Amino acid sequence: MPNGNPLVSTIVSCKWLYDNRHLEHLIILDASEHASASEEHIPNSRYIDLKEKFSDTKAKFPNTIPSQHQFQEEAQQLGINDNSIIVVYDNKGIYWSPRVWWLFKAFGFKTIAVLDGGLPEWKRLGYETVASERENNWTTGHFSAVYDASKMCYFDDISELSKNEKVKILDARSEARFKCVAPEPRIGLRSGTIPNSENLPYTILLDGHCLKPKQELKRVFDTYKIEKKSLTFSCGSGITACILALAAEILDYKYISVYDGSWTEYGTLTT
Repeated sequence: MPNGNPLVSTIVSCKWLYDNRHLEHLIILDASEHASASEEHIPNSRYIDLKEKFSDTKAKFPNTIPSQHQFQEEAQQLGINDNSIIVVYDNKGIYWSPRVWWLFKAFGFKTIAVLDGGLPEWKRLGYETVASERENNWTTGHFSAVYDASKMCYFDDISELSKNEKVKILDARSEARFKCVAPEPRIGLRSGTIPNSENLPYTILLDGHCLKPKQELKRVFDTYKIEKKSLTFSCGSGITACILALAAEILDYKYISVYDGSWTEYGTLTT
């Protein structure tokens, strides 16, 4: 337990969470999309509204990163303190939770991990779930956000990054969408790719609901000849790109960013 931190990884197993569920300062966040208060969830979890509370809903594009002030205020409303230990999960396994993980990292919070396999894996292992209203019985937290600009890139950055031989842009969309043989799911959005980007479908990194073991993730990433290049991840709207970021951090890549607007923004603002 280096430096007293029980989170020795960016991802933890359901067994770890079960064994440590009474850990002091632990906060479990449920990042499931549109999860009502009464839907099945892990006991004592707090619902984090990624779409409405932790995105800039006034922005032109979906899932836009919120301001530092908004993020800090919403995190405090969830009772999060600077010394909190956060585990985040979702009801798809690993889908929404990495976006929450990455946002917290972008705003300077370090002791956060993704629950490997999320709610489906938790249930598969037979651990308790509840379907009752969640009790908001916590006090307002004192987490202080500090934005780390290295974690995100934007439209003004991406054209330069795509020309930089020291940067590798990896797109988490499906191969069919990347190759423009399947339409984009967002109505009115054209097909296409960011210049000089390569395709790494996020599904390749998964084994069912869980992330593949580290050695298998390494074999996947090794095929892209990354060497000492910086990594920028994109997708449709900034969600599944964070799954790639999660895997890259597990593999100890040091220079990682997520293109916040991803193809929705790039495909709209370019022709």
